[in-house]
Amino acid sequence: MPPLDPRKEAVVVLIALLVLLTLTEMWLSYRQNRHYYEKRDTFTNIYLTSLAFLLNLAVNGSTFFLLSYVYRYRLFEIRNAFWYWFVLVIMQDFLYWVLHYTGHYCRLFWAMHVTHHSSEHFNFTTGFRSTVFEPLYRTFFYLPLALFGFNAVDILYAYLVTQLYGNLVHTQYQIPLPKWYGMIFVTPAHHRVHHASNIPYLDKNMGMVLILWDRMFGTFHDEDANEPVKYGLTHQPENMGPVNVLFHEWRALVADVKKAPGMGNKIKYLLNPPGWSHDGSTQTAKVLQRQYKKPGL
Repeated sequence: MPPLDPRKEAVVVLIALLVLLTLTEMWLSYRQNRHYYEKRDTFTNIYLTSLAFLLNLAVNGSTFFLLSYVYRYRLFEIRNAFWYWFVLVIMQDFLYWVLHYTGHYCRLFWAMHVTHHSSEHFNFTTGFRSTVFEPLYRTFFYLPLALFGFNAVDILYAYLVTQLYGNLVHTQYQIPLPKWYGMIFVTPAHHRVHHASNIPYLDKNMGMVLILWDRMFGTFHDEDANEPVKYGLTHQPENMGPVNVLFHEWRALVADVKKAPGMGNKIKYLLNPPGWSHDGSTQTAKVLQRQYKKPGL
């Protein structure tokens, strides 16, 4: 039997580690009566990640073609292997932050991303609660990587590895990490904030591996013991069936576009942040945060 490619070995090890940690967290949650898992919610997570996996398979060919085509016109080449992978991972992580930021600040993309935030639970399987339609547009955010001299296989590999890291920060267990680590890298505490529906926490901590981008661009928020995290959406769907979880925001968006007066307002519903309305009847997260006062103050 031919030996595995070292990159494939690394992926197998990371996936095996994630599965083992998930099963361990499930067992501990059950033994300690923490209620981190709920059966229907967990099956919804698996259902959504299965849909995303199938869609990834369907578009992989076009993804590879687009990246390879742009790579022909690359502007640079990094010949040193260490610097090649270092720059690739840093750039890929930044472009993911841009993709993620877009998913929170443009309602058209939020309609696709909202599925990942719809769970009122937070555990390793929440990381599987995929933005199902993301494979249809994700590649366009990563085209600059090909233009900067990174080939399609390496881009997809870097994306997979950083995604696996992103799954590992979906836990409510308190992980003792040195302070310096949380200054640079995303931690479970950072990501718990990201999944919160509390007004101060909305649209915060959007990094996948590095928290540096959030610190640099003003989207960072620490977990605050005086503001316990409440998971889910600000307006949770009444029907948490798997189909409605996937399409409820699309229905709401279509309804808003239909009722909006004039083409300009219709376009604004698509491109402005979630919560924007032409008549001020609903508000964006930034407006809510400016108006927010902590209970008891």
